[in-house]
Parts: sequence; structure tokens; C-alpha cells
Amino acid sequence: MGGGKVSNDTKRLPTTHSSNWPSTTAPSMTMGSAQNRHSPPHYTGGFRTTLTFFILAICSLYILYSFLFLSRDSCPTTTTTATVLDPPTNSSSSSSSSSSSSQDYDLQDYLDDERKLVPIRGPFRYDTELKHIVFGIAASSNLWDKRKEYIKTWWRPKETRGVVWLDKKVRIRRDEELPEIRISGDTSKFKYTNRQGRRSALRISRVVAETLRLGMKDVRWFVMGDDDTIFVVDNLVRVLSKYDHNQFYYVGSSSESHVQNIYFSYGMAYGGGGFAISYPLAKELEKMQDKCIQRYPGLYGSDDRMQACMAELGVPLTREAGFHQ
Repeated sequence: MGGGKVSNDTKRLPTTHSSNWPSTTAPSMTMGSAQNRHSPPHYTGGFRTTLTFFILAICSLYILYSFLFLSRDSCPTTTTTATVLDPPTNSSSSSSSSSSSSQDYDLQDYLDDERKLVPIRGPFRYDTELKHIVFGIAASSNLWDKRKEYIKTWWRPKETRGVVWLDKKVRIRRDEELPEIRISGDTSKFKYTNRQGRRSALRISRVVAETLRLGMKDVRWFVMGDDDTIFVVDNLVRVLSKYDHNQFYYVGSSSESHVQNIYFSYGMAYGGGGFAISYPLAKELEKMQDKCIQRYPGLYGSDDRMQACMAELGVPLTREAGFHQ
């Protein structure tokens, strides 16, 4: 039964034996006579030729595209290498020799050249000298005869610049090599309500501002200390050279006493060890200090008044352990 259906279906399929079926459709048939399967069509050779040319054209386009792509990527590299790395020569050379010399240039040589062009430097330092520093020394007339001897140990006549600020006039010998002596301004208008302290704190807190008003030239730093503070001036210059004197700096150190730091502040510089204020900051301090200290009548001494004004200016203490009592 199945064989009869196959035979009937086969008879319905057109073959090349039918005179009404064109012979050119035979290659697309799935079934046909043995004669059709073994007899090549008349246009087979032309089709193969066309296919061959088509494949060759595709290959040619691929090769051309690859060449253009590689050439575009390599051009900047070749130009940059020849321009930057190759030393100039007087003799002309071909492109191949130029490319070869670029490849021969060792990477280590290039890195060595870069190190020569950009030398390695240490931390930047400013050219601050002793002549750029002005000292403001807070002193008392009652202790002057004794305390002036401390000042003589570190003061360098005709080298160091500064002023000693006293509460009243004292006797001075002409042969003594000491800083200029001036009398502090009147502070009677300022309130002082701390029962444990002394009003002299108001006068001492204004030493930097009063020194600034003298109008000294070429000043970068104001350094404040007491009359019994001994400065090692060379070390002081070295320390201040680390900082940009054009910026706001309040440089000093807290007390060695933990109890004092708790009672006052760890962010306060102690005048007994000295502290430094950059010139731009001193100018801003001078403008507002009188109003500032008027706002804090209950503070104890001069150092905490200075720190209160620095806090209002938004300038924190820059700690330098070398400023110590």
C-alpha cells in the first residue's frame, strides 16, 4: 500500500523527459532522472566564473579596508615617535630608516631623559630670612631689670627686628644692646571681669596689633613672646620657612601641662613659648581685635583672648612642637 502511493506521487512530479518542462529548471529539482543528475547545464561554467569574481572582489575589499584601518591607527604613533624621540639630524633619510631608529630608542633612555627634565625635589620651602621676622615682646616694668638679661642672650643687634612693649617707662642705658622699647596703648576702655586674672592681659594681647601699626617694611611674620622667652632665631627661621607667609597662619604649641590644656584649650598657643602670626593674618587681626576682646571680658589671660579672635577669623592653630615653655 505504501509502495503504490510512492509510485503514484512519483508519476506526478515533472521530469526532464516531459517536453513541456524547460530544461533550465532541472538543477533546482530534488528529484529527476539519472540523465538530469549527470548532465551539467549549459551555463554552469559562467556561474562558476561569476562566483569566483565575486569572491575575489570581496577579498580585495576586505584587504583594502584592513590596510586603510591599520594605516590610520599607525600614523599618529609613527609621527609622534619620530618627532619626540628621534634627535634631529642634518642628513636626509628614508621613512624606513626613521622608523627603525625610533624602534631602536630604548624605553629606559626615554625615562632617563624625563628624569633630567623634571628633577625630583624635596618639600617646598620659602626663602624667609631673619630680616623678614619682627618680634613683639611683652614685658613688665617691675621685672625689667632682671628679664632684659634673657633678651640679651638671643637678640642680635642690627640683624633682628622687634619692639619691647612695657606698661610704663623704664631707665635705659645707651650701651645696652636691646630692642626698641615702647609703651603700650591705654586699655582702660576694655572690660575685664575675671577675678583670678590681671588687667595686664588686655595690654599683652594687643602686642601684635600695636607692632603692626608701626608700619615696618618687608615683614612676613610677627613673633610674639614674653620677656623671659628665649628664641633660637636660626631654628625659628627654618621652621617658618615651611609655611607660606602670604596665607593665614597662627603657628605655635599648646602647653606641656595637661591640666592647663584642659582648663584653657588644646587649640591655643601659649605666649610663654612664643607663637607666630603671618603678616596677612596680623592685618586682619588688627582690624577686629579691639572689638573682639571687648566681647570676651571674662577670659583669664592674653593667650586665650588671642585664640578667641583667631577662632572668630576661622584660623586654627598650626602646631609646631618647637614653640615650648
